[in-house]
Amino acid sequence: MPQFFLNKRLILLLVSIIVLVALIGFSLKEDRKLTWPEQFINDATGLFQTIFHRPAQYVAGLFENVNDLKNTYEENSLLKSRLDEYMQLEADLQHYKTENEKLKKELGVTTDLREYNPLIATLIDRNPDRWFENIKIDKGKQDGVRENMAVVTAQGLIGKIKKVSEFTSTVQLLSSPDRQNRISAVVIQDKENASGIIEGYDEEREALVLRRIISKATIEKGQKVETSGNGGVFPKGLLIGEVIEVEPDSYGLTRKAYIKPSAQFDDITNVWVTKLSPKLESFNNDDETEEENK
Repeated sequence: MPQFFLNKRLILLLVSIIVLVALIGFSLKEDRKLTWPEQFINDATGLFQTIFHRPAQYVAGLFENVNDLKNTYEENSLLKSRLDEYMQLEADLQHYKTENEKLKKELGVTTDLREYNPLIATLIDRNPDRWFENIKIDKGKQDGVRENMAVVTAQGLIGKIKKVSEFTSTVQLLSSPDRQNRISAVVIQDKENASGIIEGYDEEREALVLRRIISKATIEKGQKVETSGNGGVFPKGLLIGEVIEVEPDSYGLTRKAYIKPSAQFDDITNVWVTKLSPKLESFNNDDETEEENK
């Protein structure tokens, strides 16, 4: 026999190749029926896929849900921080609006008081036990502040300088119960203004008391009260408040009125000290001298 046929390994390899090619060709036929080994393998594979497919999908979906939840939490945290920023901006905007309106009013007061050389000052101290009596401001002798100078806010007159040091001053408020805290004032009317003296503060009514009203003119609720300018302490025309009640004074010879202050004594931040010019001061002192001679 030829040597070729004696090589068993080579013969086995050739037979295997022939069988493999035959099986491939057989499996490529579309109209053939599956053999039972093939059916067994397909069924086993399908059963395995059925058993493990849904749990695998569930686990994959669980991880997706956790990821979505994490993203939702991060988005929620971001939105909350943005909302907090928005609310802070809204509060700041409201604060700036209020401050702007206050500054506009204060600017108007400064314009009206230009002839009195107004000096802007800031409240630096207030004793809670004497809240409606005195305040301390950050201007003193070095800034030209002197005793008895009038002090106003954007709403109106609040008091006068009582004590002065080099760099600070004490302001006596109109609401102080000091009987020496007097102001010459007038009730503004169409024809003739009614003059009087503000003496004291009625805590029950929260109103200033305007006494010694001699004028026969009818004084009505709501009429404005201003400084008269007599005496050289308070410039003329500073708003004090408005009339809320009128009644007879001692023995019915004069009348007194209760004045609601236009300024808010419990809300003071910035004030103006009105420094009279020499001309105005001389004029007011002359008026005071004439009244005393009478």
